[in-house]
Amino acid sequence: MHRLFLILSLALLAACGEAVPQGDASSRILLLGDSMMAWNRTSGRSVGQVLEAGTGEDVVDRSVIGARYFWPLPVTGAAGMRLTAQYRDGDWDWVVLNGGGNDLLFGCACSLCKGTVNRLISEDGRSGAIPAFVKSMRDKGARVLYVGYLRNPGLQSPVKGCGPAANDLDARLARLDALDPGFVFVPIADLVPYRDRSYHDFDLVHPSPKGSREIALRILQRLYAEEGKPG
Repeated sequence: MHRLFLILSLALLAACGEAVPQGDASSRILLLGDSMMAWNRTSGRSVGQVLEAGTGEDVVDRSVIGARYFWPLPVTGAAGMRLTAQYRDGDWDWVVLNGGGNDLLFGCACSLCKGTVNRLISEDGRSGAIPAFVKSMRDKGARVLYVGYLRNPGLQSPVKGCGPAANDLDARLARLDALDPGFVFVPIADLVPYRDRSYHDFDLVHPSPKGSREIALRILQRLYAEEGKPG
């Protein structure tokens, strides 16, 4: 338990000092989210940076470590800690994002999380913070690609208890996918092979450079399919 709090504290400290990247206004892909997206950025191997290499175009990456939908105290939008505040108006073809994991982890410690999941997205996928945020971006003309979370099958980690809540979140996001042709849910629960540590950093929470690359490749595969391009 002490190790968990140490990891979470370090992640929050890192997030508090991290400015939200602004990016190029001419880009057509906006990337939002939490540490799953932002991890490995300093080494040039984050999800967004792999997406740039794969698409051959700029990706505006505004993801921030520690980002959440819900905060018990006021949080500056400039820091990007409130996930919805990461968005900036633009002529986006796609907004690619993840989010909700920190709300489950910090909001209910991934235990008895039904209320938090309901606040994020209702059981039918029609209401909650996530569908409302998606609708606001869809109303501005963007298609939205939402990415699920990595799992670590066969391994113990500080977030192992989040699995059932994350499964519930995935199922609800899949229902939203069925409701809106401009919303695409990309689950990655099956991405990590059994007992394979190579997809995660040392903490078994955040993605390793390999993990970030594989997440980005899964996103690229779906983007290519949606746009009718060969993968």
